[in-house]
Amino acid sequence: MASESAVLDSKLGAGPGRIGVMIFGVALLIGCIYAGSHLIKDLSGVHNASILPYLLLAGALLIALSFEFVNGFHDTANAVATVIYTHSLEPHTAVVWSGMWNFIGVLVSSGAVAFTIVSLLPVELILQVGSSAGFAMVFALLVAAIIWNLGTWWFGLPSSSSHTLIGSIIGVGIANQLMSVKTGTSGVDWAQAANIGKSLLISPAVGFVGAYLLLLLCKALIPNKQLYVAPKGTEPPPFWIRSLLVLTCTGVSFAHGSNDGQKGMGLIMLILIGTVPTAYAMNHAVTYQQTQDFVAVSTQTADVLSHYVSPTAVIGDARDEVTDYIRTKQFTPNTMLALRQLVNGIGTEMAIYKDLKLVPQDKVRNFRNDMYVVSEALRLMQKKKQPVFSAADADVLANYKRHVDNATKFIPGWVKVAVAMALGLGTMIGWKRIVVTVGEKIGKDHLTYAQGAAAEITAMFTIGAADWFGLPVSTTHVLSSGVAGTMAANHSGLQWGTVRNLLMAWVLTLPTSIVLAAGLFWLFRKIGG
Repeated sequence: MASESAVLDSKLGAGPGRIGVMIFGVALLIGCIYAGSHLIKDLSGVHNASILPYLLLAGALLIALSFEFVNGFHDTANAVATVIYTHSLEPHTAVVWSGMWNFIGVLVSSGAVAFTIVSLLPVELILQVGSSAGFAMVFALLVAAIIWNLGTWWFGLPSSSSHTLIGSIIGVGIANQLMSVKTGTSGVDWAQAANIGKSLLISPAVGFVGAYLLLLLCKALIPNKQLYVAPKGTEPPPFWIRSLLVLTCTGVSFAHGSNDGQKGMGLIMLILIGTVPTAYAMNHAVTYQQTQDFVAVSTQTADVLSHYVSPTAVIGDARDEVTDYIRTKQFTPNTMLALRQLVNGIGTEMAIYKDLKLVPQDKVRNFRNDMYVVSEALRLMQKKKQPVFSAADADVLANYKRHVDNATKFIPGWVKVAVAMALGLGTMIGWKRIVVTVGEKIGKDHLTYAQGAAAEITAMFTIGAADWFGLPVSTTHVLSSGVAGTMAANHSGLQWGTVRNLLMAWVLTLPTSIVLAAGLFWLFRKIGG
């Protein structure tokens, strides 16, 4: 047993080899060239008299990608623990394989999770993301998340990057509300936060129970003793078992990339919109024909909204009125009149410009903000069912919202590549601490093949389902809970010291990140003026 442990320690401590370093280095170089060249191309049409926006852009992108880099320390490392500790793959082969499928998962992600995260932020800070307050928001929540993730990684605790980022967003929202000179301004969208909180709370329980039941089901249906014993020596398992474990590792890595990789994307898009709105506030991939369709749909939508406008409604500024509705969640007769006016204005301007690429530089930010508040208002009306629209009218509004979101909620390919490279690089450098915790310190016995497969199959489907519904979940929590569930089902026993530390990290993550982000937001607001 001692010699086996020594061999495993030797494997974990071994370098990736010259060929592995060269392959990853080439991939990293290609990714950097791709992302950099597309960023430069996008900025080539932007004309700023000051260099300040470009300096802010460089600094903010560096911090955002650093968050994804640290995310790679934590969450991606969980996916490879089972294949390493069952000797299905050599450690560095597993890390490279996982990184590749993370990369693919990021590239094919829908973006739904990214914009779910963004919708938690205070609406006025999103609308003013290019201001000092907007940058204070982005810097505060990213720096707070990085600090907590690095601290938990240092102690080898599988803490959740998702949990940390949500806490940071709540901290910024609370601080924004407390610092506002007006009462009733937006802080945290508690209803939206509660939905995300439920997914973060329930997903570890799903991981534990799902893996527990799956292992028991395997024992009942697959009476192959090889599956339920710890690996002997350091030899790889039989081919079919090895294939199963590699497949589950692949699925978890892909699901992680498609879900967790999006969390930084939404924030990067806010950064790009704030610093260079001409290039990124509107989706320039929208075609001329799609723009003409948008104009027609806008007219149809304005006609539908007219049926619900009260004759007594009176408004001042339409955007302010709709923004107040998003902030307070209180629908008034004036809300519908303001919404119809915004939709009319967007359709009229779209007809004048004829193409999103042709929107004048000084109009881009306001044009996008109008679209954003219209989309959020329609989302809230649909969610709260107030007012109650007829089925036909609801279909028209849903179609209009899809057109608006297509014009504003997009993620360029180079952003996905940059995030994927940051995740992969973080995994390559920082994987060992978390892998050792998951593989050795949760259960008292060595991980069996069936336990590894059950934990990863559960994680793969749980994360995949969350991604489908646009909900952020923690790969760390789901997989480590799954491993604990298999240990309980196998009567292997749990190392309660580790379990206690994991629970403490889980409990402390939210309040700590809230306090950190709130304090940093206050500090950055004071510095920025």
